[in-house]
Amino acid sequence: MTIDLTKEIQRRRTFAIISHPDAGKTTLTEKLLLYGGAIHLAGSVKARKAQRHAVSDWMEIEKQRGISVTSSVLQFDYNGYRINILDTPGHEDFSEDTYRTLMAVDSAVMLIDAAKGVEAQTKKLFKVCKQRGIPIFTFVNKLDRHGKSAFELMEEIEKVLGIQAYPMNWPIGVDGNYQGVYNRQLAQIELFQNDGSHGQWVMPSVIGSVDDPAFTEIIGKDIHQALCDDIALLDMAGETFDIKRVLRGELTPMFFGSAMTNFGVRPFLEEFLRLAPPPTPRLSTAGPVEPDNELFSAFVFKIQANMNPAHRDRLAFIRICSGKFTRGMSVYHVRSGKTLKLTQPQQFLAQDRSIIEEAYPGDIVGLFDPGIFSIGDTLVAEGHTLAFEDFPVFPPERFARVQAKDTMKRKQFVKGVTQLAQEGAVQVFRQLDAGFESFIIGAVGQLQFEVLQYRLKHEYGVELMFQPLPYELARWLEAEDIDLKTLRGMDRSMLVRDGRERPVALFTNEWSLRFVEEHNPKVRFLPAPPDAPTSVH
Repeated sequence: MTIDLTKEIQRRRTFAIISHPDAGKTTLTEKLLLYGGAIHLAGSVKARKAQRHAVSDWMEIEKQRGISVTSSVLQFDYNGYRINILDTPGHEDFSEDTYRTLMAVDSAVMLIDAAKGVEAQTKKLFKVCKQRGIPIFTFVNKLDRHGKSAFELMEEIEKVLGIQAYPMNWPIGVDGNYQGVYNRQLAQIELFQNDGSHGQWVMPSVIGSVDDPAFTEIIGKDIHQALCDDIALLDMAGETFDIKRVLRGELTPMFFGSAMTNFGVRPFLEEFLRLAPPPTPRLSTAGPVEPDNELFSAFVFKIQANMNPAHRDRLAFIRICSGKFTRGMSVYHVRSGKTLKLTQPQQFLAQDRSIIEEAYPGDIVGLFDPGIFSIGDTLVAEGHTLAFEDFPVFPPERFARVQAKDTMKRKQFVKGVTQLAQEGAVQVFRQLDAGFESFIIGAVGQLQFEVLQYRLKHEYGVELMFQPLPYELARWLEAEDIDLKTLRGMDRSMLVRDGRERPVALFTNEWSLRFVEEHNPKVRFLPAPPDAPTSVH
């Protein structure tokens, strides 16, 4: 078993694609699936009027708007590798879901728009990867359009993100007008095809050097000279390639291409699979858990209700960390102390799923959830106990009071809000003196509220009365023998309890928070629950 386990671990690559909205993440994901044979027709995101939607976007609201608001799980094989792509939401309002997804990967692909460079959401997500020491591979997208110079993009990555970059290939062209790329490792040029097929053709160098006169004829004297100068400068003054620094997250291999036209995608995929790490050890209360440890272990990083509207089911997604998973196996659920039998494990291509018999470290498996699982739960082989590191909590920045328009649908309303909170889509609070007729909902961004309203209506048949509240900050309270009613200076603030009945104060701004802190010196006001780590923000 050990030989088989080691072999299966070595061929797995589990990664996420991170980017700012509209950098082309869904398109790149789709083209990777196309090369892996997982889909036969790439329905480009731009062609959605023709009723073809990206395979990784399954929720109706995503199809309507052309955005990803849930993290899809996509698995396929390519060249002997088993690939698990976790397609994260690009929209900033879903940073919490993205953060949890990044807990389940071994590397990340950072997608950058050649014209826009490093954007706000990319910085945020990069920071998360950097904090976790995740190796980052950079794909500069949209090279078929006018963009910034390659040196400018390199400098931006190094200055803005604080990571050194090593270009694996280099754009051929001047002033942002590119004809193709030069592959530094193979010393050959790859040019765009102008026949409308959006393919690519490779012109191997006879001598294997950028100085090959054959290149001059193909791309023109001026462009050839500019390329020679660029390569000479990179070879002399650029970073040297060091895989150890890449795996430590200190150096990012940089690729140029265009997902929309397929240009440079296959060379990127093949090189990425060669360089990216297989499943890595995970920290737990019992120390690091190595993937080749025969003891089975996994953690829940995502919960999704109603992926199949016909069945109204709920799935918990687990990342396998060690040992072999087999269908029907019994595992110990650490938080509840119960033994569970895993009878119908699923693997996914967006909403298409199939029952699996076995899975290995690095794989993502969906388990039917009758309401047992929570995000961050640890599953381990029977007779053992350990817990993986806690997931950080994002303090919400927007708040609203919600209740069902139709009071007869109170049961569905409570069930829907509770389930969506368990998914981590929103955070739910209860006002101290209020019943279940209304909840206070906290979110990182406005779009989460819209998704909440949409899903309650379409999945639970509940229309909401929605009242935005003026609060921007949530602080969990910690003190000895605290009597919430005696807190001073709370006139413009609100006291609530979270899903675990912990006291939380909501404030309109930093000034009102400081005012209350000064008037209640024995109380600690924390940006996350006392027993949870705080996220990068």
